[in-house]
Amino acid sequence: MLIVMKADATELQIEAVLRVIEELGFKPHPMPGANRTAIGITGNQGSVDPTHFETLPGVAEAIRVSKPYKLITLELRPEKTIVRVGDAAIGGDELAIIAGPCAIESRSQAFAVAEAVRRSGARFFRGGAYKPRTSPYAFQGLGEEGLKILAEIRETYGLKIVTEALDEAGVDLVERYADVIQIGARSMQNFSLLRRAGRSSLPVLLKRGLSATLDEWLLAAEYIMAEGNYQVVLCERGIRTFAQHTRNTLDLAAVPAVRRISHLPVIVDPSHGTGKNFMVTPLARAGVAVGADGLIIEVHEQPDHALCDGAQALTLEQYEQLVSDVRAIHEVIAPAAVS
Repeated sequence: MLIVMKADATELQIEAVLRVIEELGFKPHPMPGANRTAIGITGNQGSVDPTHFETLPGVAEAIRVSKPYKLITLELRPEKTIVRVGDAAIGGDELAIIAGPCAIESRSQAFAVAEAVRRSGARFFRGGAYKPRTSPYAFQGLGEEGLKILAEIRETYGLKIVTEALDEAGVDLVERYADVIQIGARSMQNFSLLRRAGRSSLPVLLKRGLSATLDEWLLAAEYIMAEGNYQVVLCERGIRTFAQHTRNTLDLAAVPAVRRISHLPVIVDPSHGTGKNFMVTPLARAGVAVGADGLIIEVHEQPDHALCDGAQALTLEQYEQLVSDVRAIHEVIAPAAVS
């Protein structure tokens, strides 16, 4: 159920509604907006009687929600969510660029890429300390040592750190060293991990699963938000299809499709979405053109020697050109999006 408060509802009236929801044994999720506050209700196994709320002071209406998701919807929050990470943001006016190597291989490698990322004006640095690899014999990451390198990069360059957690214990470590918890495609339906991320104070970047439908992806975000963490960024990273000319098929239609349903920001990963270096920049341009709030890009100072996903990593020079291209497109697209 969704409780819509009147535009002039007071804080005391909102708190009174929250108390009633809790007294009924449910969990309230208040979402302040520009014009009014909406309150989602979760924890109910069946329908909730709207008469519990309709006569409460400050309540405009109580709406039954028939869709499987309740908290990610525009009905709850008509305004787009802006995920703030310190003085940086995803979902605001600025195009968010999250760049860095697939995996942290060494301090020298990570710092060489971080210098280029900082120089480009990007605010976020990505790098994997724990890598879920298809083969158990492939490079699995440096673990906590990699996280310490990431924390050093944050202190040196002021970049916000985005890195993946593979399990609940991994979230504890990411919280200690980083700024944004990444949930990878293979973990999108690891529900215990989603719930743990939902109890974190850090924002969560949720990648779409390898073969996930839009509903499955959005419901994964719902798992996180149902635990109380509303700072979620959706990431389209390509899905498996019959196509053989790319590693995955980047589903750019997902961006406007999500926009029709959800207030959450959406970014695009053209690196995993294509798996091929020469396709990354064209698909990054396209992602911005369809309205993505940002990009996550793999960059390596020596892609030929990368221990992980070198075939899709951009060189430092290619990355600089990509940033120039996508910012030019965003300058054209952003006014149209506002109007």
